[in-house]
Amino acid sequence: MTSFNPADLQTDPSLFAGVDVYAVAGNPIAHSKSPAIHQTFAEQAAQKMHYGRLQPDITSFAKAAQSFFDAGGRGMNVTVPFKLDAQAFADSLTPRAQQAGAVNTLWIKDGKVWGDNTDGAGLVRDLLAQGIVLHQARILLLGAGGAARGVLGPLLEQSPKCLVLANRSSEKAHQLVKLFANLAAVKEVALESRTLLELEDSVKTPYPFDLVINATAAGLTDESPLSSMAVANIFVPSSFAYDMVYGKTTAFMRQALQRGSRVSDGLGMLVEQAADAFLLWRGKELAAAIDPRAVLAKLRS
Repeated sequence: MTSFNPADLQTDPSLFAGVDVYAVAGNPIAHSKSPAIHQTFAEQAAQKMHYGRLQPDITSFAKAAQSFFDAGGRGMNVTVPFKLDAQAFADSLTPRAQQAGAVNTLWIKDGKVWGDNTDGAGLVRDLLAQGIVLHQARILLLGAGGAARGVLGPLLEQSPKCLVLANRSSEKAHQLVKLFANLAAVKEVALESRTLLELEDSVKTPYPFDLVINATAAGLTDESPLSSMAVANIFVPSSFAYDMVYGKTTAFMRQALQRGSRVSDGLGMLVEQAADAFLLWRGKELAAAIDPRAVLAKLRS
């Protein structure tokens, strides 16, 4: 029998006989809303399951995940800083996990650990649920790290008119443009990279954007990746500003509000990506039984 340190794992699968056990792994993890989200989905769909939290040491994700699955765990959500560790841990990856370059959902199937990435699908569904038109839209994606890469494919699949990747340094953004060039060509999307500084230049950035997504970590420290000059150049009242950080009005969102634009935090993305994971684990036929927007409304209240 695998033994667990209760300080690390608040859900030992061996303690829940007859119940399928899932968890979210991150460090830190105490703040996670995932248990509340998944327990609500379970209630909506009449599923007998338990969902807890797992906080591995920074260097011990694989060991903790293996212990969880060995003890009978059925599936796991993965958040910062373990999405690359989860990709390495999985035996098999879905096409979108390969495309995203990271894994946020693990589960056991036929004795193998599968890895998927539901972040991009969650973002797209939240945007569409809020009435944002993505087809033929001008989209600006801020950042070129894992969060940006994780959503780039699903955004391109919506066939926007153009998608501009803007990052502090041009190299990482340019690498992502090369990586997704074929998909952009198939979807007839003008995919470009820019530096954040070039967003201030009305010659290099000659038009505002319909949708601006902040995929940088700046919101966590209440900073914005955008200068006031860039803000004046890219936002108009018809723009929509989306910050992947959730639970507060970030500096980026305040900048957009000052230009008369609509804004949203990333809580809806969190709920929608969780819905995708839930259906991977429990079966796609339960899609009609769960109501992600009702779960989101409950969290917001």
